[in-house]
Order: sequence, then structure tokens, then C-alpha cells
Amino acid sequence: MKLIIGNKNYSSWSLRGWLAVKQSGLHFEELTVSILGEEWDRLKHDMGEVQPSSGKVPILWDGDAVVWDSLAIMEYCADKVGRERFWPKDDAARAMARAMVAEMHSGYQSLRKELPMNIRRRVPLEGVTEATRHDIVRILGLWAEARARHGSSGPYLFGTFGAADIFYAPVVTRFVTYGIGVPGFAQAYMQAIWEHDWMSEWIRAAEQEEWVIEQYETVA
Repeated sequence: MKLIIGNKNYSSWSLRGWLAVKQSGLHFEELTVSILGEEWDRLKHDMGEVQPSSGKVPILWDGDAVVWDSLAIMEYCADKVGRERFWPKDDAARAMARAMVAEMHSGYQSLRKELPMNIRRRVPLEGVTEATRHDIVRILGLWAEARARHGSSGPYLFGTFGAADIFYAPVVTRFVTYGIGVPGFAQAYMQAIWEHDWMSEWIRAAEQEEWVIEQYETVA
């Protein structure tokens, strides 16, 4: 399998796809490309441009199967190795985890726009827009409910590391980058994510990248 990702400092969806494949335990080759350069054009040509969503990452390439979109990548991996590796066994916990992942996948547009992922930076903000504040409060509420109802078996949202943590990991980096104040339980959860072996690996790589996207470096 080949996983095609963008940069590690800015690409939140690449992080999700990468964590999903890591969680599967399957062996894969990681290909990091600039989607704006000639390398991306060559790679699309090699793939036969079979993916309708050309121009976006991540993409998982597994033989004849080409899977774009981070959620689809995670589900593809879950089908191959067993869904219990990603989702809680308990019905109620699994239902909540699925809803949280779906909400993250489709929502929080204000937070995404106002607080782009930038692992290398530390830019404490004096304030955010009302829409972004609403997104932050909503996320913290979901984290609190998941931890309180289903997180007793470990430090992650549903105890053990899984799909919900994969999808909210980039939010953790945003909260760190912009100095978003969070309650104690959220600080503990964020620390657990930040110190996870795979996240540590990703963060180290992001910090070593020389790739700079100016539009994400000018957030006040």
C-alpha cells in the first residue's frame, strides 16, 4: 500500500489518513508530495488519474483500489483488519464515536478557517469569532461526554486510542498552536494525544520540514 499525503505541518486531513493507516497495523509506503508541483502531476499520471478527487490528499493506493478522503481510508483499513481496531465494542460508545467522527468530518468550518493547523507555530490569540468559539465549546462538550461516559479504560476519548482520536488529533494541535484555554480534563486528553508515539513521530517530522505555506503563517 502507498499513502500519499501533503506536508505534515499544515495538512490536517493527511494526519488523519496517516494515523488511520498506522492504527490498522498494515505495512505501507508513505509518499509526501506538493499538490501544487510537478511531482503531483507525475504521480497522478502514474495512478491513471482514477481518483475523482484529484488535487486533494490523502490518497491510499492499494493495488487496484484507490481510496481518497480520510474517513474512507479509515473505513477501508477497518474492513481489512477488523472494525474493533478502530471503534469501541460497546454499542452506545460506538454510536457516539461514529457520530463524533461524522461531525468532525463535515463540520467546524469556522474553526478550520480561522485556526488552520500549523504545528510549528505558537500564536496565542486574544480572542476568536463567535462562530469559532461555538465550535470550540461544542468540541470540548463532546470530549467531556465521551470521557465521562466511555473513557474509564484509558486516557483517550473512548478509553483506548481509536477512530475518534484520529479525527480529533488535528484539533488538539490547533488548540496547542493558538493557546486555546481548556479545562483540566481536556488538557490531560490533549497531552495523551500529543505524547502518543505516532503523534510524536508526526510532530517531529513537521518541525523538521522546510516547506512553508505563507497563507497559513500570517494568522494574527
